Amino acid sequence: MEIEGKLAQLKTKLNEIEDLKYAISVLSWDQQTQMPPGGANGRGHQVSTLARLAHTKFVSPEIGQLLQDLKPYAAESEPDSDDACLIKVASREYEKLSRVPSDLVAEFARITTESYGVWEEARNEANFSKFQPYLTRIVELRRQYADCHPYDHIYDPLLEDYEPGLKTTDVKEIFEALRPKQVELIQAIGARPQVDDSFLYKSYDETKQLEFSVNVITQFGYDWKRGRLDKSAHPFTTRLGQSDVRITTRVYPDNFASAFFGTTHECGHALYEMGVDPSLDRTTLGEGASYAMHESQSRLYENLIGRSRDFWIHFYPRLQEIFPAQLGNVELDQFYKGINRVQPSFVRVEADEATYNLHIMLRLELEIALMEGSLEVADLPEAWNARMQDYLGVIPPDDRQGVLQDVHWSSGYFGYFSTYALGNLIASQIWESLKSEIPDLATQIRGGQFSALREWLRQKIHCHGKKFEPQDLVERVTGSKIDPAPYMRYLQEKYREIYKL
Repeated sequence: MEIEGKLAQLKTKLNEIEDLKYAISVLSWDQQTQMPPGGANGRGHQVSTLARLAHTKFVSPEIGQLLQDLKPYAAESEPDSDDACLIKVASREYEKLSRVPSDLVAEFARITTESYGVWEEARNEANFSKFQPYLTRIVELRRQYADCHPYDHIYDPLLEDYEPGLKTTDVKEIFEALRPKQVELIQAIGARPQVDDSFLYKSYDETKQLEFSVNVITQFGYDWKRGRLDKSAHPFTTRLGQSDVRITTRVYPDNFASAFFGTTHECGHALYEMGVDPSLDRTTLGEGASYAMHESQSRLYENLIGRSRDFWIHFYPRLQEIFPAQLGNVELDQFYKGINRVQPSFVRVEADEATYNLHIMLRLELEIALMEGSLEVADLPEAWNARMQDYLGVIPPDDRQGVLQDVHWSSGYFGYFSTYALGNLIASQIWESLKSEIPDLATQIRGGQFSALREWLRQKIHCHGKKFEPQDLVERVTGSKIDPAPYMRYLQEKYREIYKL
């Protein structure tokens, strides 16, 4: 068979596998937004079956042979071409997943699907013991998965799933350089008079909150012909194909910031997926480069734009019109300072920018300890609270605001959390490049104009999908690999003004 025929055959097989993955995503989205609680067991079997099928088809000898036959073609092709990147990335994933038994993949899919509903109940009841047996099994399965691969550290294969090319030692090194600087900044802020944010916790009509958020992300460029917004226990973004990217949020009647910043965060994820070149859809390259790259986009829209004064110069008058009783007497400067208040808190997704990364470092330490076996699942709540005291000086009043607050472990997402902090760093690097290449960016944002920003991100990052490893992509866009310095410059400049440091 000629090279063209083998390449076409490979793409056809990969298309079918991606379709199965999209079907799993549909079932997962439905479970978290629409499915009745009693459907969890059946849904677990459905997802397990599809996961087994997708895995078996991908690690088949046929795909292995096609990839082997196409490697010389990829080596002779332009390295950045779609075909060369597809063969390279698919070969890397084939090599990794071929080591994993289909039974393990199916069991992991089943238990993590069933555990979501249990986590939700446990969280609502602040009862970790209800979730503990499921998490214990998930940790066991993640250890088995890691042991399928060669590694320097047992956490490496898990991290690799989310950040190709990064090792546990790399992330530790980045965090060790970052933590003392963030702690120093937090301590300096703590010595200054606190800003007032009490107006954010008045009664805000839930429907009006959503309407305002929808208006904002529409101006960001969220395509409602290819997406929708629903409510869920924990906000998330689901890609069901390049033309169907859905987001969710959660709304509290006494906390305006939660729904608004959660929605803008998920919009950043969605814009990334909507911006992938359509020619890459239904292939191994048809999604974001990594989770840190994804988080760089969500945190950019949530924080670098959504928490900026420039943004609210345009949107705040409209928000005051919608909520005159709550904000009519709150000046723009007071509002801006309020949404950027720094104060150690219990819940990660509600955390300010200065303390947020400490939440991530805490989770990374716990995940590594669980994988190493130096921490047992039964001891997790106590370990969580001890680290909260150590890192942030606060102890959660219950497990709902502590160890049960995040959905990720119920889904088996061990290796994920560090990408949030890495995403913050990348976002600041990208922001510096953006401002350099779009000199009037601040003026555009103050006018509610985001098309140039969106197009720049699409051309520099989004369109490439998964063609490049994250460190490579960051360097292509910013001129350097992941670097904490721009992030610290951003935080120091911002809080120097707000807190008169």
